[in-house]
Amino acid sequence: MNKQSFYLPALCVLLSACTGNPPALDSGIAAPAAWQFAERDAAQIINQQWWTQFGSPQLNRLVEQARRDSFDVAAATARVRQAQASAVIAGAPLLPEVKLNLTTSRQKLLRGPGGPDLDASQSDDAVDNFGANLTASYEVDFWGGRAAARDSALHTLRASEFDQATVELTLLSSVADRYAQTLAAQQRQQIAELNLANARSVLDLVQTRYDAGSATALELAQQKSLVASQQRQLPLIQQLTEESRITLAALLGQPVQALDLGSEPFQALTWPAIGAGMPSQLLSRRPDIAKAEAQLAAAQADVTVARAAMLPAITLGATLGSDAYKAVDILRSPYYTLTAGLVAPIFNNGRLSAERDKARARQDELLQTYRGAIINGFADVEKSLSSITRLDQQREWQSEELQQAQTAFQIAESRYQAGAEDLLTVLETQRTLYAAQDQNVQLRLSRLQASIALYKALGGGWQTQIR
Repeated sequence: MNKQSFYLPALCVLLSACTGNPPALDSGIAAPAAWQFAERDAAQIINQQWWTQFGSPQLNRLVEQARRDSFDVAAATARVRQAQASAVIAGAPLLPEVKLNLTTSRQKLLRGPGGPDLDASQSDDAVDNFGANLTASYEVDFWGGRAAARDSALHTLRASEFDQATVELTLLSSVADRYAQTLAAQQRQQIAELNLANARSVLDLVQTRYDAGSATALELAQQKSLVASQQRQLPLIQQLTEESRITLAALLGQPVQALDLGSEPFQALTWPAIGAGMPSQLLSRRPDIAKAEAQLAAAQADVTVARAAMLPAITLGATLGSDAYKAVDILRSPYYTLTAGLVAPIFNNGRLSAERDKARARQDELLQTYRGAIINGFADVEKSLSSITRLDQQREWQSEELQQAQTAFQIAESRYQAGAEDLLTVLETQRTLYAAQDQNVQLRLSRLQASIALYKALGGGWQTQIR
């Protein structure tokens, strides 16, 4: 091999020293020292089966069914398989590509003397040819572009795995939330039916007193109006129940006709005290943040790929083969060929530099997305913690409100039956009692939803395996 054979690799090594690697990127966001609205005495560690903490066997069954049958989770799993295949494709050029080629041909002169481009002639009007060759080709990755393409694909694969975890976490929290909504709507419907029955009982009493001449037509009309108002509320609450059931069935990947919720009461759902940990731990707890980080790392690798495309490329090739006019002689005339080439971009009207700028802009976009994911993650936890704190305060006072409303209605009804109170007082205490009972269920639902939202905001016990 002559001295010129070393010039090309030496030049590439020299140029590679000038390229360098892009600096590592950081979000630049410092985590708060502590949560502002953390629950007091909440030290329970979140596990990956967080839904079991609500004390509902039926919810546990629904969650497992959703994990098994959800089309969204199945689609996310398929996207992971796509990313796995893409990573294999991107990593393939790092090793030489080897091809085996077997050929055979027959050339026959139909008439005439033939010509210089033909192997056949009048004296030998049919010529057979057999060939076999093994070819290896390889592009030397001096600039790291091939390795960066592989790294980009691997980061994209991790992003798809994190996305699958995000889809599953969103699905399971939606199932828990919808199940709680369904049971709450059923409880509200029962309360509305009980209050309607109570209003009808009062109406019967007013009707009896009206027939006896001790109640006025106004009092009778007022009570009938109340009965009609409470009757009107029933279809609305029934609609909420049906919508929740339909949505829950869709989350489970089945029609609502196949949904079986059993007979679990709303009061059976309980919530634990949830330890939120430290804000700095959130970066490794949430799959959506890990996904944004992986996408940023892939974009950083793409910048290296775009920069490498602007530099010369060296290709090496080797062929080992044989040709013969008879198949039995195909191995008697072996030969080899070695090739090397240098391809350097000279003029492309700014296309390659634009590709580099595009990759850099994409990297900057995903950096901002990563920062936004971190800030939004902090905000999600804080909002959930704030909701839990304020809802606990509301429920404390609402319990007193409900107790006093029940007492007031009992007293007013008793006094009205004795003729010592007018109907207006009974009507007001009825409305107050119904509103307090309904509000009690809604606040309890909101408290359950806040705990579910906190589990989701904290990543549901998920932990990244990437360090």
